[in-house]
This record gives sequence, structure tokens and C-alpha cells, in this order.
Amino acid sequence: MKKIQILAIAVATGLATLGSALGLGAATPGANDSAFDIVYKSMPSGDLRLDLLYPESKPASGKFPLVVYTHGGGWAAGTRKKGVSGGPIADAVAGFVKNGFCVALVEYRLCKDGQVKIRDCVTDAKDAVRYLAKNSAKYSIDPERVFTFGDSAGGQIAQMLLLTPPDSLPGDRNLAGVPYKMVAGVSWYGPCDFENMELFRADPKKPARDRFGGRICPPDTAAEEKLRLYREVSPVNYLSKSSPPLLMVQGDGDTTIPVHHARYMKEKAEAIGAPVEILIIENAGHNWRTADETVRGKVPTRGLIDRSVEFLTQHLPK
Repeated sequence: MKKIQILAIAVATGLATLGSALGLGAATPGANDSAFDIVYKSMPSGDLRLDLLYPESKPASGKFPLVVYTHGGGWAAGTRKKGVSGGPIADAVAGFVKNGFCVALVEYRLCKDGQVKIRDCVTDAKDAVRYLAKNSAKYSIDPERVFTFGDSAGGQIAQMLLLTPPDSLPGDRNLAGVPYKMVAGVSWYGPCDFENMELFRADPKKPARDRFGGRICPPDTAAEEKLRLYREVSPVNYLSKSSPPLLMVQGDGDTTIPVHHARYMKEKAEAIGAPVEILIIENAGHNWRTADETVRGKVPTRGLIDRSVEFLTQHLPK
């Protein structure tokens, strides 16, 4: 871990001090300590890393509730550093930290080489949670109080983390069987179902198309196996009456991930009594651009950020 890098991030975010990172603090993280570039999983393609941002005050229990942030980018781009790079995502992350959560910014493999698929992205993120749960004492994290937050592709991953059992979608064998408990989650403009192509139809005058199929399975996959794989990575299929609470926030002018996804998830949840809340932002497109998807920064985001932070905070077990 490079001291210069730690200093730069600490100053930029205002969320960390050098503390234990420079060997001046306790052996385990406490108030104001943050840790960067933690390797949680090693793959032939390289190490996967995460960062931990801690609040100013340590809880009486000595264990911080954890928010796992997964970034957007179509499962093919993006970086975990989005969580500290300014804008609405970073503001939400800062809000979680201010309200007593430790936030993990998680890196996962990207669908760039034709080999990595969306299932792998989800499995990596689940392994990050498993790693932190397994090492909860080292990082002063409470594995019984885990929350999720993600945007776009990361919103789908956040939904999957929240709704799937800990032992599902196994990855690193060294992390197999590690227990943890999901409490609540927030998804910003994340898709909920890949099987229902109509949910991706932004313009009713244009035919629905399978935009992300190549990131789920190879084009020559047999129909039965293709359906299985589409359903496996569709969060809506994991809803149950006992699901942890989920807040889905989407713009009604989003043409990348149309608002139909949030409304469909809410409809399915109501049918079975699952706790799903939706917040629809008027005249907003993807990444909180304007509804015509051309201009960033014109959609008021303070309210949706505050609601996202409030949603997780209100479900925080005391």
C-alpha cells in the first residue's frame, strides 16, 4: 500500500485519515481509518480489490454496518473509484459514511474479452462480501448487517447481492460457506429482468431488442440453457416474501434501462408481498442526465440521494 496514494485519496474524499494505514493506529480499523487496494480474490487475469471507507465514530459494539457499492458501466466498463470521484454516487457514499456505515467500493471483472459474463461480475461481488464477512474481525465489520448500493449494471449486481442466498453463485472455494446477512439495498437505474425484453423497450414504436445477451451467454447457446442463464442473473426471480427491503430509483426518461424495470419489480413484489419500494424521478434519464439523455447535472439529485441514505439508515438494526 503506497503512502502517497493513501494520502491523496484521504484528502480528496475527506472520509479518511492516515491513522492505522501509516502504522500509527490500532491493529484493527477504527474511527477515521480507511483501507485501500485490499485484495479479496486472485484470478488468472489479476487480483480483484476493494476499498473500505470508515465513519468518524466507532459504534459501541466495535463493529460497523457495511454497505457494499458496485459501480455501473454496462458490466464492461467503470471503476470502483466512482464512489469517491464526485457526483451523485460519491455524494451518496459520503452520506452512508456520515450515517455510520463502513462502505466497501468493490472491483469486479468486466465483460471485455468475451469470456467474462454478467454471472462472473455477480460472483466476484459476492466473493467480496464473503471475504469481508470471513475477515470481519480484522476489518471491524458486522457480517450480520450488510447492505448494498449500486448504479446501472452495479444496480443489478446490488439487487443480486441483496436477494440471493449467501451460498448461491459460488466463486472462490476459499470463501465457500461464509455466512453473512443482507439487511436492505438500493439500486439506481439497475435492470431487474433480462428474460422480459419488453422491459428494455424505451420507445413503443421500436421493436424490443436483446441489448445485453452477449454479456450473459455466447450467441450459439442452446435455447434451454440460454433461458436458464438469463433467469439466473435476473434479480426479479429471487424475490420472496422474506426478501430484504429494496429501494429502486429510476428516471422516467431513461432509455438505457427504462423505468419499466422498477415498475415491473414493484408489481412482482406486491403480488407476493415482498418489500420493494420505488422512487421515480421525473424528466430524468440514465446517470441522472436530462430525459433526452444529453445533459448531465440538470436533474436535481439531492432528494434521491437523501432518500437512498435514509432508506438504508431506517433499516439499520440497532
